[in-house]
Amino acid sequence: MNFSEIKEILADAANKKGISHYDVYYVKNNSALAETFRDAISSVSSENSIGLCFRCLKDGRVGYASCEHITEEELRALVSKAADNAMYIESEDEAVLFEGSDSYREVNNKVLPMPSASELCDLALKMQRQTYAESEYVTDGTECSVGATEISVDLCNSYGLSLHKEAYVYSAVSAAVVSKDGESEDAYEYRLGTSFDNTKELSEKAVSKALSKLGATELPSGTYPIVLSGKQMSVLLDTFSGVFSGKSAKLGLSLLKGKEGERIAADIVTLVDDPYSEHLVAKTPFDAEGVSTETKTIIKDGVLQTLLYDLSTARAMEKNPTANASKAGYSSAIVISPYYFGIEAGNTSFEELLVGADGGVYVTELKGLHAGANAVTGDFSIESAGFRIKDGRLSESVKSFTIAGNFYDLLKSIDGLSDRITVGVPGVFHAVGAPDVLLKNVSIAGK
Repeated sequence: MNFSEIKEILADAANKKGISHYDVYYVKNNSALAETFRDAISSVSSENSIGLCFRCLKDGRVGYASCEHITEEELRALVSKAADNAMYIESEDEAVLFEGSDSYREVNNKVLPMPSASELCDLALKMQRQTYAESEYVTDGTECSVGATEISVDLCNSYGLSLHKEAYVYSAVSAAVVSKDGESEDAYEYRLGTSFDNTKELSEKAVSKALSKLGATELPSGTYPIVLSGKQMSVLLDTFSGVFSGKSAKLGLSLLKGKEGERIAADIVTLVDDPYSEHLVAKTPFDAEGVSTETKTIIKDGVLQTLLYDLSTARAMEKNPTANASKAGYSSAIVISPYYFGIEAGNTSFEELLVGADGGVYVTELKGLHAGANAVTGDFSIESAGFRIKDGRLSESVKSFTIAGNFYDLLKSIDGLSDRITVGVPGVFHAVGAPDVLLKNVSIAGK
């Protein structure tokens, strides 16, 4: 059954139930993955899924219902379930269904062929051989995987709005384990993209990172200047991205409530949310409510310009919606999230940042970040690893030290930004990136 037929059945069922306002969110997902262990394929998996969510307004309340079995009988029952659910779901937010934007930007996300299972297996084994070939110290436990996914999303509503987007993506992971003189370390590299090119580079980086951690020493406790790698700054930004949600602010779960127009970061910090960024595998012309997306500056020269809003939160807080409604899956409730969330690059080279942090630490790992972070207060205490900085250059590796601080304070204390961007949290329609960040006077608990 195609989506046009689905729409007709749901429209007829809604009409018979007296439902005049509704929307439909329809997702198709096709994915495959091959994984290795030692010199063989350890697993091959594939998934083909279809899911649909019907959302309606009934007596001023919103009701949801979803299904995976797309038959006429199931679709008609879905409408009844959503109407019944509306009677029991209570929310302080006013339910809003969107009539549609004046225009939507055209995007041409690359269409990729789905590789066969045998092609994925061959690619995964090739990566495994490449990874082992990088060093004589690569040992058992090393794993590689390659995968491919195609996703399509359709959104329509009772106003006649009908929107479609799709994404095709390849993924590759090299997870290297090295062992030398009785000491073992591991590291991984992960990439999403539109080709399987440069898998050797992925293996090289994974092995190099693992080897660099061998022989790491402990760091004495103290206050140090640090350079936080772009990858780890991205992970930190992703962890605390919820504080930029208008809904979090409305619920008292963000200290940025009422701060729009105020300085919240160092004047060299500019943060953007860009659904059309080159750092995204797939661009997004509309959000989960059907609102046309646009590039937004969240922080400009240290000043908070706007939080992120969906329709109901924007209306409740008397703000303009920012088209940041999203769904983690077809059956998920609508939440607020960014697209490409990124701190813009500075004009300082990485080498110059190291000179500015002489005697300090280059931080390349933040371990267990979500467990060690309070997303409301901004406080964090995180086990870390990296390299000493001596004479303005990277020196020996260090491990098992803890960085404690506060995300809101960190934004204000940034002293330098490198001129390169690293996407540390890659995704299909979502990613987070940042330059390397120089911070002075960071409290570190070591040996």
